[in-house]
Amino acid sequence: MEPLSVEQQMPAMQSLNNYFDLRARVDQWCQKVEADFPTQVRCEKGCASCCRHLSLFWVEAVALALALEDLPENQTERLRERAAEATSDSPCPLLEEGACVLYAARPLICRTHGLPLLLENDGDSTVDFCEKNFTDLDALPAQAVLDLNLLNTTLAAINNLFISEVFQGRPPDQPRLSIAEALLLEL
Repeated sequence: MEPLSVEQQMPAMQSLNNYFDLRARVDQWCQKVEADFPTQVRCEKGCASCCRHLSLFWVEAVALALALEDLPENQTERLRERAAEATSDSPCPLLEEGACVLYAARPLICRTHGLPLLLENDGDSTVDFCEKNFTDLDALPAQAVLDLNLLNTTLAAINNLFISEVFQGRPPDQPRLSIAEALLLEL
């Protein structure tokens, strides 16, 4: 991947603030659900069954690449080596001993895994969550369910703004990057 030019870096940092704000709001919702249902949410360090090698919008990929730069150099190099060898069938390259190395910077999909998500598909609505969670409840209150279509629409809008500002009207060849590709970005 080509490194971002100086002209691209400044708008990138400003555009990332929209993403960071959304990420903070999602974190608040996740924390509230976990606080409201302390015995029902069983996600914890070491449980990595939801962790997959996923694709990300550019805004999330760049945020992840920036977080990688804050790690010690030897850890960064180890992650980049693992990312360079990763395939679509590989486990997430951020996993070490069942934990995410960049947990604080993990993408939105990783933040919401396991929690109740409202999914709309062809006019049908379903609520999905990890089979280990909410096993003792017959129903969930609406405030405990995140509308995934709304979240994805918001994230896509933030990404579109990011792309327009950073790539100055020339969108990148690929609309999404894998987590491995994000770790290999040169900023």
